[in-house]
Amino acid sequence: MSSDDPKGIAPPLVELPISTADRGFYDGFSRQVTIPAKIIVTLIILWAIFFPVSANETLSAANSTIISSFAGWYVYLVAALIAICAILAIFPQTGSLRIGYAGEKPEFSRLSWFAMLFGAGIGIGLLTYSTGEPLSHFSENPDIIRGAVQAQSWDAVRPAFVYTFLHWGFAAWGTYALVGLAIGYVAYRRDLPLTIRSALVPLFGKTMSGFGGHVVDVVAVVATILGVAVTMGLGVEQFVVGLSRVGLGDWLLNPDGSSSLPAIALALAILVGASTLSALSGVGKGIKWLSNLNLGLSFLLLLLFAIMGAGLFALKLLGQGIADYIGHFIPLSLTLFSDEGPVGEQLVAWQLDWSVFYWAWWIAFSPFVGMFIARISRGRTIREYIFGVVLVPSLVCFIWMTLLGGTAIALELNGSAGGTIVNATMADQLYATLAVILDPGTAFAVSGMIVVLLMTYLVTSTDSAILIVNTINGAGDTEGEHRKHILFWGAALAAVVGSMLVLGGIEAIRITMIIGALPFSFVVALMAISIVKAICYDLIRKHQGVPTTAVGVAADKK
Repeated sequence: MSSDDPKGIAPPLVELPISTADRGFYDGFSRQVTIPAKIIVTLIILWAIFFPVSANETLSAANSTIISSFAGWYVYLVAALIAICAILAIFPQTGSLRIGYAGEKPEFSRLSWFAMLFGAGIGIGLLTYSTGEPLSHFSENPDIIRGAVQAQSWDAVRPAFVYTFLHWGFAAWGTYALVGLAIGYVAYRRDLPLTIRSALVPLFGKTMSGFGGHVVDVVAVVATILGVAVTMGLGVEQFVVGLSRVGLGDWLLNPDGSSSLPAIALALAILVGASTLSALSGVGKGIKWLSNLNLGLSFLLLLLFAIMGAGLFALKLLGQGIADYIGHFIPLSLTLFSDEGPVGEQLVAWQLDWSVFYWAWWIAFSPFVGMFIARISRGRTIREYIFGVVLVPSLVCFIWMTLLGGTAIALELNGSAGGTIVNATMADQLYATLAVILDPGTAFAVSGMIVVLLMTYLVTSTDSAILIVNTINGAGDTEGEHRKHILFWGAALAAVVGSMLVLGGIEAIRITMIIGALPFSFVVALMAISIVKAICYDLIRKHQGVPTTAVGVAADKK
């Protein structure tokens, strides 16, 4: 049936004009997006710096009201995103569609593709939480709270890894995969701008050129900055502890183990400076080179723990953990704790501190990671894309957590650690584990390697975020001259992280991020509906002989 047949379905929209400035400071940028985003981020920074008491009170109130009110929304939204990814990958008709034109080949090899996924994804979190999260759940998790198992016992090990896998598995990567697919599908099949608003074009059409589209992109930029701020905050804390471990002085840490103000300033100057320089070099140079470097260093760290740590114990944990995770995946993903009952309030508090925090973090991170994944995934089929983005990184996260976290738990259970690991701050637990399994000289050298690894992960995450923010502000332009704006966003990220760390540490950044992620969570829900509609309509178009790509539409018009 031809596309001219009034009974047939219309070809897809392949044009989305977005007004950008053609001169001046904002040349090539959408002023309607860039200026409001900069104002909002600047106001957050000024609020934290000049009104710290008010900021603390507001964050505390938000933590007990807004966040708990939307806990169910975060839980069920992420579950829906995973389900949609699974359906699109499994069905032959949808899975075979390509993110690009027919026959188009991927730009990057699979190895470089996976390396960049980790470099821009959750590498920093994996370093901080590799020992920290399993040890935390080893001491407290829903099973322990209910009294089913005893804290820090052998019986607490399996549930500790089930909940760790829940947070670092399909939920994280499924969220990234869906956002990236929603953007990449319309950008590379329909030649729409590589920006967040384009993902909603299948739902709202050309209205995304105007005010509604500007709002979507502004919300995405703010969510990205706050999401990356959490990652940078975690990385800065562990980076400072690492500098202290390699002998740079006691002045780096406060008596309670947190980072001192001079240490935060030094770390941010080093990390943001390096990130900004890398961002100026672009994705094909700095980010790709650093991603390959941190993949190599991560493999060396894994190999060290496999040889010197509890390798066999970790292998057993991996098998048990995956079986338990998959076997209980659906009920775990849909569970929303109630404050009723004798331990109800404890269960709700645990879920807010862990699961809801993670779901919000992944959502806040998703505009940046999703756009970055979309940018490096052109030419792959939907099936290859979803399996590659969801399954492989999840498995590597599981291996990572069981090797590092399993070693830390084994050392505590057999008495070798004597409480030195479990009682350390989360930022110090990885270094404390190394201090137990290695002699002092080797532990010093490996701690230095972790500091370098942290720096590469921080740099790749931050510079990727800066480039993606500029891509959104530039209406999808990935090649424009954005140096002045790269410098602004680098400084803004440093200011957000620094002000929040001084204001209330990681907790202040965490609460701010969860609130900032809330508006974008509604955008993500619309993106999920939009990509399903886009793919379903394209299948109908293929059946009716109507073009589904920009090239096909152009040829059909001739």
